[in-house]
Amino acid sequence: MRKKKNLIFVSLDTVRADVAYSGKFEAIENLRSTGVTFLNTISSSPLTPVSHATVFTGLQPFNHGARHLFKEKINKDVPVLAEILKSEGYKTGAIVSCPGMNKWYGFSRGFDHYDDEIPLLADGSDPLLTVDVKKRGMALKRAEVVIDRAIRWVSRNKDEQPFFIFLHFFDAHWPYEAPEKFGGDNIYEEEVAYSAHYFGLFMNRMEKMDLLSNTTVVCFSDHGEDLDGMYPNDKGGEKLGHPEELGHGCLLYDQTQKVVLIIKDNSLKENMDIEEQVRLVDIIPTTLDLLGIPKNNIRLDGVSVLPAINGKKLNLPAYSETFYPEEQTAATGGKFTEARNKKSIRILNKEKIIFHIKSDSVEFYNLENDPNETNNLLRNE
Repeated sequence: MRKKKNLIFVSLDTVRADVAYSGKFEAIENLRSTGVTFLNTISSSPLTPVSHATVFTGLQPFNHGARHLFKEKINKDVPVLAEILKSEGYKTGAIVSCPGMNKWYGFSRGFDHYDDEIPLLADGSDPLLTVDVKKRGMALKRAEVVIDRAIRWVSRNKDEQPFFIFLHFFDAHWPYEAPEKFGGDNIYEEEVAYSAHYFGLFMNRMEKMDLLSNTTVVCFSDHGEDLDGMYPNDKGGEKLGHPEELGHGCLLYDQTQKVVLIIKDNSLKENMDIEEQVRLVDIIPTTLDLLGIPKNNIRLDGVSVLPAINGKKLNLPAYSETFYPEEQTAATGGKFTEARNKKSIRILNKEKIIFHIKSDSVEFYNLENDPNETNNLLRNE
């Protein structure tokens, strides 16, 4: 009988794909050199709970039920990955580090151990109860704490294989004040380097415990970040015309929607880059295929992207949505009344259409000629 594989999920919250793949972060480069990197992976939402709900259910937001920052939980009749793996005999543990991954949303279902402890905000308030993404970002569990607790959990449970552990790093989120400097060219990249450093320490420990030879590793980010002009495609902030975009949440351009996806598995090729457009919604069906777990009775909006490794064209349109503008407008007393909820379709790395809900405004971009999405071909002059 074939020994079941262990599974490690790593979420690099708020990490842009272009920054992650810049070659500046040793741990990320090490993983890429031993795995497959999907260079054009698209998130379903620029919000942590909504995007992670898609990752862990294999469903789009309109089917898993969590569509706002803090209004809905994952639908109870929708199975999440940990529940599926638990039914297959897996020991399951998670260390998460921000309000958006609180068990309230339903993320803890199926986990034997779900550590979502975070501090209160400086004013003593509960960060889960604010819709201000910047204020919420000040309540986090730092990377070294995530790694320390993750290593202890694995050490306790490594003999009960197979195991599934989920590590969630929130350091790249605002306020960009890395406790230690490990590289990068700016304060945001210092945070990415900080979390990547500790992720590297975790992987080194897994190697020393001889736990990687029969383990699938899936590393992703839930959404990216708009840095108000730090990068050529940024659009957020007063000067760039979108004061409502405070890092992420209100816009659906690639700086927040193009995300990290790296998969390491002994059955896959090493040091391979895939240009084919894929989606975060495809992670669960891909993972289940790698683990040899049947998908027959599981409702999924995503598909396995393993055929793309062998050169097959998948031709997957990528759907994204955000209803954060309405939450932010309400929370600020109508400060951003011009901001609209949005939905978008990204087609084959070539085109993107962004629909402004309850508005006549539509944006259309030719991504091949205009990768920074600066020329809306449907703009009314």
